[in-house]
Amino acid sequence: MKSIDSSILQHAQDLLSFIDQSPSPWHAVASIEDLLSERDYICLDETQAWKLQQGGRYYVVRDGSSVICFTIGKKTLSKTGFRIIGAHTDSPGFRIKPNAAATSKGIIRLGVEIYGGPILATFTDRDLSLAGRVTFKTENDCLETQRVSFTDPILRLPNLAIHMNRKVNEEGLKLDKQNQLALILSSVQQGLEPPSVFLQMLGSQLNIDPTSILSWDLAVCDTQKGVLYGPSNEYLANSQLDNLASCHAAITALLDQSSQESEATNICAFFDHEEIGSQSMKGADGNFLPDILERIAASLKLKTDAYKQALANSFIISADMAHAFQPNFSAAYEPDHPVFVNQGPVIKINANQRYSSESISDARFIRLCEDVKTPWQKYTHRSNLPCGSTIGPMTSARLGIRSVDVGNPMWAMHSIRESAGVIDHSYITQVFTHFFSGG
Repeated sequence: MKSIDSSILQHAQDLLSFIDQSPSPWHAVASIEDLLSERDYICLDETQAWKLQQGGRYYVVRDGSSVICFTIGKKTLSKTGFRIIGAHTDSPGFRIKPNAAATSKGIIRLGVEIYGGPILATFTDRDLSLAGRVTFKTENDCLETQRVSFTDPILRLPNLAIHMNRKVNEEGLKLDKQNQLALILSSVQQGLEPPSVFLQMLGSQLNIDPTSILSWDLAVCDTQKGVLYGPSNEYLANSQLDNLASCHAAITALLDQSSQESEATNICAFFDHEEIGSQSMKGADGNFLPDILERIAASLKLKTDAYKQALANSFIISADMAHAFQPNFSAAYEPDHPVFVNQGPVIKINANQRYSSESISDARFIRLCEDVKTPWQKYTHRSNLPCGSTIGPMTSARLGIRSVDVGNPMWAMHSIRESAGVIDHSYITQVFTHFFSGG
């Protein structure tokens, strides 16, 4: 393979750095906020009245792990509509239970609950840690929430030796979800109960009194950094490519100068809870995006009919990763629709609307790709396998906006260590930028 342009490699490295700084959905939104603040975006408060201006740059965070950022276009909103790219900030994995720490034969373990649909076996024998948020009482008896992230490995899920699981290579690693997923934290410390050990660890990391801690949302994360690999560094590997890679491509496109000067109103909507169905106050199947669109229209003095015109003139790109062909498992793929790493973004199609793409939205995305000379691929799932879904169908249905489901091809989706193509990340960012800049 010929050498890859340095700008493409740098863009891929930027993605890896973005993911490394974002070990939980709350950290992902904080990373996005940092990028927005560099471009003078104004943070809006949902509890306050808004006064938006044409050409203005704004963002709204809901509950710390969902964010919608937008620029107000220079042309009449009812004529241009909203140009929206949606993605999600969460990834499947483990979450720490409320009564987390317990002891077994002198070993302190943390109980976990499965979040979404991770490949459980990939969490074994990894250098694991914790990231998320903690809520506690202040000295003034007020409630405060802080993000927390342990950069060093503190947890492990050791595998069972093959001498005790002789058929593991023939039958695969099977883990009982209730009894075999507790993570090893430490040995029992004299004079300290396991819950106290855990609370002291959290308190020390946050520099607060451990007894003030009331609750937490803590995700188990991998501490291994992302890498480029392959003879020409044509591939990349990291956790959470599904779906922080789509978030990074979309926010990069929004912040491009050509997008900032667009005459249309451009929106990035990044939701938590996609991996568990999106039905929450901050999920894509909630009222977050409809609320923000309505408030934008209201602030711009659009009446109901003009707002409905804006929706009718709008378009959503639902961006989520796609299943790249892996030749070791060829029987898992629809034989006439394989998609390949580093051969362009994928349009995802399902007749039962598990993906929101249909012929017109499909064609519009193809035209965007052709405009910037980017290759594209089409994917459909095997007919005898259940198909996953995205935020596309639900956001399109709630708003009545035409939508297409797309994403970059990747390997090992929902593993703790996923893999994708370096060139693809540049491809899809180019298409997103063209979409926002007026394509």
